[in-house]
Amino acid sequence: MKEKYDVIGMSCSACSAHIDKAIRHLDGVVDVNVNLLSNSMVVEYDENQLNQASIIQAVENAGYKAALENNSVTSKQQEESVDHKKRSLILSFVFLIPLFYISMGHMMGAPLPSLLTDHENMMVFALTQLFLTLPIMYINRGYFQRGFQALLHKSPNMDTLIAMGSSAAAIYSIYAIFMMGYDLGHGDMVGAHQYMMQLYFESAGMILTLISLGKYLESRSKKKTTQAIEKLMNLMPSVATILVDGQEKVVDIQDVKIGDIVVVKSGQSIPVDGVIVKGQTSIDESMITGESLPVDKGLHDQVIGATMNVDGYIHVQATHTSGDTTLSQIIALVEDASSSKAPIAKLADQISGIFVPIVMSISLLTFITWMTLGGQTFHFALTCAIAVLVISCPCALGLATPTAIMVGTGKGAQLGILIKSAENLELLSKAKSIVLDKTGTMTKGKPQVTEVYPIDIDKTDLLKIAGSLESASQHPIAKAIVSYIQSQNIDFQTIENFEMLQGKGLKGKQNEHIFLSGNQRLMEENQVDLSDVHQLASELAMSGKTPLYYARDGMIIGLIVVSDVLKETTKEAIQQLKHKGLSIYMLTGDNALTAKAIGKQLDIEVIAEVLPQDKEKHIRDLQSKGERVIMVGDGINDAPALMRADIGIAMTSGTDIAMDSADIVLMKNDLQDVVNAIDLSHAVIKNIKENLFWAFFYNVIGIPIAAGVFYPFLGWLLDPMFGAAAMSLSSVFVVSNALRLRFFKPKTKREKTEEKMMKKKMNIEGMMCAHCQAHVEKALNGIDGVKAEVDLKNNCAYLELSQDVAEATLTKAVEDAGYTVKGFE
Repeated sequence: MKEKYDVIGMSCSACSAHIDKAIRHLDGVVDVNVNLLSNSMVVEYDENQLNQASIIQAVENAGYKAALENNSVTSKQQEESVDHKKRSLILSFVFLIPLFYISMGHMMGAPLPSLLTDHENMMVFALTQLFLTLPIMYINRGYFQRGFQALLHKSPNMDTLIAMGSSAAAIYSIYAIFMMGYDLGHGDMVGAHQYMMQLYFESAGMILTLISLGKYLESRSKKKTTQAIEKLMNLMPSVATILVDGQEKVVDIQDVKIGDIVVVKSGQSIPVDGVIVKGQTSIDESMITGESLPVDKGLHDQVIGATMNVDGYIHVQATHTSGDTTLSQIIALVEDASSSKAPIAKLADQISGIFVPIVMSISLLTFITWMTLGGQTFHFALTCAIAVLVISCPCALGLATPTAIMVGTGKGAQLGILIKSAENLELLSKAKSIVLDKTGTMTKGKPQVTEVYPIDIDKTDLLKIAGSLESASQHPIAKAIVSYIQSQNIDFQTIENFEMLQGKGLKGKQNEHIFLSGNQRLMEENQVDLSDVHQLASELAMSGKTPLYYARDGMIIGLIVVSDVLKETTKEAIQQLKHKGLSIYMLTGDNALTAKAIGKQLDIEVIAEVLPQDKEKHIRDLQSKGERVIMVGDGINDAPALMRADIGIAMTSGTDIAMDSADIVLMKNDLQDVVNAIDLSHAVIKNIKENLFWAFFYNVIGIPIAAGVFYPFLGWLLDPMFGAAAMSLSSVFVVSNALRLRFFKPKTKREKTEEKMMKKKMNIEGMMCAHCQAHVEKALNGIDGVKAEVDLKNNCAYLELSQDVAEATLTKAVEDAGYTVKGFE
């Protein structure tokens, strides 16, 4: 039996590893996968030897909580967790800011109330800091509960380090308050003042608050990631129209049975997988196959649930129920890939496993040694023991990773690279293989006219005829051809007797001539002789392009070639990835001819006509060889592979599902940003290792001095105040080093490409509000090669053109949206 559990209380990879170990020791366990990202665990076990209660008890004995998965409850808990962390963080800062001002303000010459200054107010000064620190410690009590509980279970983690660090600073400060009171009571003002300068409450507050900030950001990322499966489920229509005794009846999707006849009209989503038994149509399968062009379908052709019926009326006989469709299988794969992805062991967590017990042991040994062998006072022994803890405070260790990650991910965001967690960066730097989707990732994802071949006719006349025919159609290929003709500043007329021939093409009449536009089957049915273009059409098909035939009065007059072309930066990005030593693969659901043509052009390995399940399988096959794999995609069909890969990278031009399933999102839809992301990951991981060095540098030097090792020989002894200063200095080094990542510069050549962009100003009339602004921006940005920003106040739009776009095309887009163009500058 295989079951999934929600696990509460994990904070780092040491936690997930400890739970994994605890469950594997149970008799009857076949396999276990603990997922830190989704706070879940999948256990496969022999139900004759083990039960749910024993598994849950084992998790609780390890110091955590578990329950059988409940998606609705989990989603609610996750929402509450993010909100709780946000409230706790705000409250922590509310108390931290005055605490810092009071404790450090006098050192910077800031004015303090007279109640907190001078010798007679030393106890008020100290107690004010204590009472500002206690709320911060209470608000963040979870670190102490989890940290010390983990320590009791002999599995120290980052929570243990946080708890130890803040506790060491707070306990010593409380000890200093007691000594202040003692010295004041005995009239020793010098001694009391010395202890007043040894209060480290602000250190305890800072550790807890900064770590809480990182935890809050992490929780937000986790919340977004787990929404992917829910969005997948929402793609399937909730109802279907079926034929019952010849009458249409709307039923719940769950009530559709195998063999039912489902009616699907133009513009509707197909409810279930099935076979067409009546009608012809074009179906947009891009969300499943990745194919950018709609696919013509007729009798006995198979259709996939959740795909879009573009422009036909069909009857579909259901071959699968709603729970067994292709989309349902994709959802299952996403869930499985998410739950089986192994957590990454953080370097800081590995170090914490030995660092905390060693420091505690040294501190205890220091106290015992000076009490038994050194002949020193209790005060001396305690001071040395606490000095060891203070200088060993893991504040810098706690900052080493999050500061570098925070700066690195912030820099990534500036570059249009959205990175969801630290472990994504860590894995990205170690990847050896990269798998690329084709449509929308390597290519533009939209059909475009690439070639025009007139036959016994002028090219302009061919385009006029094509424009007249295609302007009456809403098919994506027709729209691409019309857009191209408009960009050439060619006018065309309205066609007469327009007729759409489902699955074949278009027919119309103009000036007493009969025109045809469509595929080879349409031409053959109308006895159009294609012998003159047969070889050309074959060569185009072999190169993966789609030729559209045009005929006049039964005679072929030309071909217009439409294809999904490579993005301008794809070739350069592929070369850069090769130079980094990455093995590159292209997996696509597109036809083999198109895919192989692109593979030959880029000199990469290609696997075409791959179903979504097979994409995920290819990722697993590469991982089984010990390779860390990057997957880059943009479609729903890529979601299982994105989740299965060690690192999933999605384009924002794709679906929300792909972006939610991915670990990294590229805002600029540019493969060059994959190169930039890899370079950034190497820079961040290097920075983290440097930070960890600085985090321990002062400990290695200071711990022996703090313990009094050199006191009998050289008289060296580290005052806790100087220990805290050293600790703070190591934190300054860590933060300063992390800030260097702000100067990271990508090595790609996009800047040169951007410099070539043409700029124009378009003056527009008729815009009245923000909705108008949005309509115009949408219309202009929908044109290939156009980036538009509309200025409502000045009634204009600022355009950046990455390719030559005719002003007539720009004008038509705005006028179609309902506004008037007054000219260009």
